[in-house]
Amino acid sequence: MELKIEHLSKRFKDKTAVDDVSLTLTSGVWGLLGANGAGKTTLMRMIADIMVPTNGAIYYDGQDIHEMGKAYRELFGFLPQDFGYSRDFTVKDYLEYMAALKDVPARETSRKINHLLDILTLSDVKRKKIAKLSGGMKRRVGIAQAMLNDPKILVMDEPTAGLDPGERVRFRNFISEFSHDRIVLISTHIVSDVEYIATRNAIMKDGKIVDVGTTDELVKQIEGKVWTCTIPARDLDKYEMRLRIINQRGEDNNQVSMPLTILSCIFSSFPFCALRLRHLHLPMSIKLEATALCAAQKMDV
Repeated sequence: MELKIEHLSKRFKDKTAVDDVSLTLTSGVWGLLGANGAGKTTLMRMIADIMVPTNGAIYYDGQDIHEMGKAYRELFGFLPQDFGYSRDFTVKDYLEYMAALKDVPARETSRKINHLLDILTLSDVKRKKIAKLSGGMKRRVGIAQAMLNDPKILVMDEPTAGLDPGERVRFRNFISEFSHDRIVLISTHIVSDVEYIATRNAIMKDGKIVDVGTTDELVKQIEGKVWTCTIPARDLDKYEMRLRIINQRGEDNNQVSMPLTILSCIFSSFPFCALRLRHLHLPMSIKLEATALCAAQKMDV
């Protein structure tokens, strides 16, 4: 099973949102990482066949998805950033409505809905109106509708937005199990959501796929190029002007610890990076660090 994206582009009047993207998705969980405006949502909408590309095509097992039409939609599940619903719909009403639109057989609808409500811990609110649910619960309703037709291809745009830490853990476990013999593509800013469950990750920047690999492969690329140091909080502004600070954490004694890199280090050798850091007069407590979060920051370089 594969979903092959070939030279896909989408141009609007004054912007190229997706620029000549080629990518082959195979079975398993794929992470799609990128900053706001990188083109992730536009790419996902074209994969969902609800937006026509300017150039290029997408093939499912050798067949053009646009030509497949209804046959493609029957094996596809999609969670957009915002999904529409009538304010009068209860959770159960909405899922029954979506099941009918997806041509889920009536004899299977109740079983599938109850199964998803149970897994996504929504059973207790199935008779409540969606409009009155919390943001996290609404997001889980959206996840449920995307999975009603037991899709072979599942695409989700920021699925964990609004979920609390416990719900994110349950979601990751569920998706990891669900992804066997399926293609699951997850767009997210929360690297930890895909760090351990993604078969491979694609990093997107300015409409292009700039890197593809497993989490370990991407992390290995930045070994010797990302550093952590602790500085006085009063000096933070000074270092922010000269370094790319990936994250920061308050420490005792009015100190700040921060993973950082130098733009010129991303594509340079370890000795070059060490020399540049010495010239910046950073504290002696500086140490090497390489994590999935740091690797994902390549998208902003």
